[in-house]
Amino acid sequence: MKVHIITIFPEYFQGIVNTGVIKIAQNKGLLDLKILNLRDFTDDPYRQVDDYPYGGGPGMIMKPEPIFRAVNSIKEKDSKVILLSPQGKVFNQKMAFELSKLPHLIFICGRYKGVDGRVSEYLCDMEISIGDYILSGGEAACAVILEAVIRLIEGVVGDYESIETDSFVSGLLDATYYTRPQDFMGYKVPEVLLSGNHELIRKWRRKSSLLNTLKNRPDLLKTANLTEEDKELLKEIEKELKNKE
Repeated sequence: MKVHIITIFPEYFQGIVNTGVIKIAQNKGLLDLKILNLRDFTDDPYRQVDDYPYGGGPGMIMKPEPIFRAVNSIKEKDSKVILLSPQGKVFNQKMAFELSKLPHLIFICGRYKGVDGRVSEYLCDMEISIGDYILSGGEAACAVILEAVIRLIEGVVGDYESIETDSFVSGLLDATYYTRPQDFMGYKVPEVLLSGNHELIRKWRRKSSLLNTLKNRPDLLKTANLTEEDKELLKEIEKELKNKE
């Protein structure tokens, strides 16, 4: 996969691109990542990338010319141009999987009050947000999306099966996991996980997944593809929670 990031703060990504799965993907030749300084595509001595908004109002708006020049200098037939914006579709795991299958991603990191509307209307294929809150710019959002996408490229993560059981992949939150020691400060690992009975462990983990989802993201249960076993487990969970009240 090829990735280009267009930003006015290239230094923001110095640590990110040399850490974790992003570094691994580059070392394995699975990721070709380049960062472009938007100011290199300006045509004035001040390297200005923003201007006042037409119609008045507070804040500054990113100019279209440098962004168009930057994108057009690297865009190919199969490129996907993405603007990081609070007006975009909210990023999720399904979107991460879809993006991980594409050959070339171009991320535009917005700043200031916003980006000239002609960028989203005539240059970008999509706008992505990472949540209902405002950041100082698109760099942090880009880093989040990049981390989520790159780890899904086959060959990047050593144990690909662990990705297939991540939270949100099945539409639910993941189960709770434990490791050694078995007894820590009197807090013990559930006995079923020590039993060696794979079917009981599978069922316990599914129930744990449903419990975590019910407690922390009940909205996901409305759209999850629940089996009859899941529905029975949910009844058990609700009964157990009620008995604890």
